[in-house]
Amino acid sequence: MQTAFIILAIVAGMLMPVQAGINAKLADVINGAIPAAFVSFLVGTLVLGLVLAVMSQSVPVSRALPVAPWWYWVGGSLGAFFVTATVILAPRIGAGAMIALTLAGQMAASMALDNYALLGYPHIPFDGKRLLGSVLLLAGVYLIRM
Repeated sequence: MQTAFIILAIVAGMLMPVQAGINAKLADVINGAIPAAFVSFLVGTLVLGLVLAVMSQSVPVSRALPVAPWWYWVGGSLGAFFVTATVILAPRIGAGAMIALTLAGQMAASMALDNYALLGYPHIPFDGKRLLGSVLLLAGVYLIRM
């Protein structure tokens, strides 16, 4: 794996609890997790629009709409659920437990997607090493939460 990708993944992971904390504070000010998640996505959409404009790229929605299956369009709703859930969870269970528990869910889903080669992921069979990693991760979640 390239070093740049490893660094990108680590930085993205580091920003997840920061984003959740910021959005939780915003929820306090605007009275709710869903309004805070909406503002978060609105700002993110505006930033991405600016990036596209700077890079002179367009979004060919009219070309993609007739050929992409309906479920290609649900990614944003999954992101909205995740952001809203972190806004709710962060102030109640803390950053460490929130990230540990969401990471446990991400690992379970990731290993299932890999094992069955779903959504274009390469086939990586679930084996004893992955099982051990899962058990250790769940033990870590338990230790962080308790």
